[in-house]
Amino acid sequence: METFRLSNGVEMPLLGYGVFQVSPEECERCVSDALSVGYRLIDTAQAYFNEEGVGNAWRKSGIKREDLFLVTKVWISNAGEEKAAKSIDESLRKLQTEYIDLLLIHQAYGDVFGTWRAMEKAYRAGKVRAIGVSNFQAGRFFDFAHYVEVKPMVNQLQCNTLIQQTSIEPIHAEFGTKMMAWGPLGGQGADGIVKSEQLANIGTKYNKSAAQVALRWLTQRGIVAIPKSTHKERMQQNFDIFDFTLTADEMDQIATMNQHDTGTINFGDPQFVKYLIENYG
Repeated sequence: METFRLSNGVEMPLLGYGVFQVSPEECERCVSDALSVGYRLIDTAQAYFNEEGVGNAWRKSGIKREDLFLVTKVWISNAGEEKAAKSIDESLRKLQTEYIDLLLIHQAYGDVFGTWRAMEKAYRAGKVRAIGVSNFQAGRFFDFAHYVEVKPMVNQLQCNTLIQQTSIEPIHAEFGTKMMAWGPLGGQGADGIVKSEQLANIGTKYNKSAAQVALRWLTQRGIVAIPKSTHKERMQQNFDIFDFTLTADEMDQIATMNQHDTGTINFGDPQFVKYLIENYG
């Protein structure tokens, strides 16, 4: 497994397993399968309601805690310093761990600065090894990162071969922030990646699928990918991407596929923000 170092020196795998939309009933089985395949980064969130499944799976796996990289996120309903602090302790309990490897603010709304203060305290106390944000688009990210004391080490964004997020990269670089890709294969109902002839043609050279090429393209950009599948065979295929390297020309070819540089969800849309705050705030 290839890794990189975050700005504070913490080593993070470049490929992980995401459990968004994995039901609480299925989560333990899916994470157990992912761990048996070889995944060591597991990405969950308070809002997924499956942290317990992640905790149960890793506890039963026999894998040493120091060999795992657990990621979770603070949800809007837990925003603010006091509520966030309590929610961090609750996530630790559900994950059955004394520390979280990476903790993110899930959405850029609510009292994010209060939440960040709680996260900074948890970081300094050793409850969390690294902290960052999720779904912070360029302007919001710059504003936030400019004012906080501990700069975000990761920003998790919708990112794949069709949504390449290149415009935010210079801003991330200014603060030493790494990108983490949710929806690295396009998400549910999106076949533009896994059925891409362009990616499949490149993959023929390496005996790899379009999906494997898409994931390799991300990791070669230094972006953490967290594909999700409930099928062990697909988990294995997604994991099997580190025995080949795309050429510079192939990387450039894939770069031409970009359709929505900042993502298909406009997190700055007032109606979307209103929906989040009124339903989850």
